[in-house]
Amino acid sequence: MRTIRTRTAIAATAALLTGLSLTACQSDDTAKAADPSGSGKATATTSETPAATPSSGTGGSSASATPDTDGGKSSGSGSSSTGGSGKEPGKGTSGGGSGDDSAASLATCTGANTKVVASKVSRPINHLLLTATNTGSRPCAAYGAPLLQFDDEQSPTQFIEDSHPQAVVMLDPGQSAYASILLQGEDISGGRTAKVLRVSFAPRNGSGSVGSPVKLALPADTFKTDDAAVSYWQSDMSDALVY
Repeated sequence: MRTIRTRTAIAATAALLTGLSLTACQSDDTAKAADPSGSGKATATTSETPAATPSSGTGGSSASATPDTDGGKSSGSGSSSTGGSGKEPGKGTSGGGSGDDSAASLATCTGANTKVVASKVSRPINHLLLTATNTGSRPCAAYGAPLLQFDDEQSPTQFIEDSHPQAVVMLDPGQSAYASILLQGEDISGGRTAKVLRVSFAPRNGSGSVGSPVKLALPADTFKTDDAAVSYWQSDMSDALVY
């Protein structure tokens, strides 16, 4: 009986070893099929995706790197409709700026560069004509109205506001500006005979006077009242004598 059991155990053991040998062979065949090189090592069936790299293009990267200097507006590098070839406000052919510069370069008419004369006229009655002629070497501007003082009067004679010209009177050398002096107004109770007239010129800004006053001897028997008035400078004699 012992001999039969021993043989049976040996047979079982041999069968087990045979099975293990077959399993090892199958595993080795499978590994060789998966590895054509025959190394027997297993190869990975999945590949790793490389990490994303920053784009080197000039599109989005330049936009994000450029600071916003226009309060949120785009500042791309392309040419825009408001490029540097446009003229700056306020420069170029604008008449306003060049006109102001020209006026600023003009001389102001004063007693030093003009000859002033006060003369009687037949029409209209009770008037004098004041003439200022440019005796200088360059143009001058006769601003506003002449500032008049009869004899020892402290305040200047009032202006005839309706005579205000549309533009400043410009005098080339040798040209004249004209102003009419209304000697008598409606009230003649305070009238008197005047002998001396002092004429001053207004500056460009209209404040005060410029230069020294010109002292003139008035025609004989020049009678004036307290409400006498003078017109603004005019470029034409007939325009001045309307007032």
